[in-house]
Amino acid sequence: NEVPVNQEAIIKQAEKLAKQGMRVLAFASLKLTDILDSLEHHHVQENLVFLGLQAMIDPPRQEVKSSIKKCHEAGIEVKMITGDHQTTALAIAKHIGLKTNANIQSLSGSELENMSDEALLDVIEQVNVFARVTPEQKTRWVKLLQSKNNIVAMTGDGVNDAPALKQANIGTAMGITGTEVAKEASDMILTDDNFTTIKNAVEEGRSVYSNIIKFITWILPTNVGQGLVIVFAVMLAFELPLSPVQVLWVNMTTAVLLGLSLAFEPKEKDLMNHPPRAHDAPILSKLLLRRVVYVGTLLVVLSFGAFWYVHEFLQSSLEQARTAAVSIFIFGQTAYLLNCRSMKFSAFQLGLFSNQWLVLGIVLMTLVQLLFIYTPFMNTLFGTAALGLNEWIFILIASLIIYTIVEIEKKVQHRNKSE
Repeated sequence: NEVPVNQEAIIKQAEKLAKQGMRVLAFASLKLTDILDSLEHHHVQENLVFLGLQAMIDPPRQEVKSSIKKCHEAGIEVKMITGDHQTTALAIAKHIGLKTNANIQSLSGSELENMSDEALLDVIEQVNVFARVTPEQKTRWVKLLQSKNNIVAMTGDGVNDAPALKQANIGTAMGITGTEVAKEASDMILTDDNFTTIKNAVEEGRSVYSNIIKFITWILPTNVGQGLVIVFAVMLAFELPLSPVQVLWVNMTTAVLLGLSLAFEPKEKDLMNHPPRAHDAPILSKLLLRRVVYVGTLLVVLSFGAFWYVHEFLQSSLEQARTAAVSIFIFGQTAYLLNCRSMKFSAFQLGLFSNQWLVLGIVLMTLVQLLFIYTPFMNTLFGTAALGLNEWIFILIASLIIYTIVEIEKKVQHRNKSE
């Protein structure tokens, strides 16, 4: 039997279900006396009989909450833009750990519609939950964030998401539930529809970029040092501390056996605690340029010092003096390689054996250099000679000096940032 509808009770129950993060549908029936070829809106505007409510929930994956927390720690703002009911959206947002503004927790598309760009931009920067948003508002939302020099990544699955996905710096379509239109408009496709994969991709990207910077930080000062040794020797009309074929030996062996191992450096433990770098930040930062200057200078001074010490002070042969200078570069670069494993932590803090490829590279480099010094074939080919204990003491002390100075600089740099 039909009874009068208690509209207030129905709305109250729908709100109660929505606050639990459920999507609520209302069902009604309509008796038609005529046979219709098509059903239009005006046919269902009246005489409906309310049947009941249906509540559905699509629970977030358990790992989403921790992934969003990691994004916040990494300086990445996460915002929800959905077509769901505002109460449902806010409940889900709180459940997964999205930050909510104390004054304005969420906004609907109708509230955004008449806002000016300035007012909307201010709201977007403060509020993280937006519900019942139209496709046009999503695109406008992205453009406004980009106007403040933000890099915007957008996810979506429907046809209505395509314009915003196209406008975003990084449009990401859902691979499982996404429409073909959304996939075509996107820059990439998330094959497992999992937000945690996005967080993992950011972390992996940071790790790759970090390792590239580490390699550049290592290779530039060492190459500059080799070049300056030759330049200064020519300018001052000194005997060359390294012959051209010996410079070739240093470049050939260290780049392969030492430098490449930095590509396999594990992720640093605080990688996702750093703020995002500016998209236009140069690779050659002030820190890197300073490293190039003082590490390159150290290598020049120590190699000249080794050459003079062996040739003039110990009165050894030219071949032995050059061999000592070459060894300064080899083992000095090896010591500096340990510095470059992190711009913040020491090799001991990272764990001496956490990068097994680096350990293998250092062992192979040492063995190859010993062959370079002590085998007659290599002596003839590269103009080298065997070294004694005094020369090795000088080489080891020089390498330790390089490592210690760079570690001190890292500590000072980190302390200044902390302050």
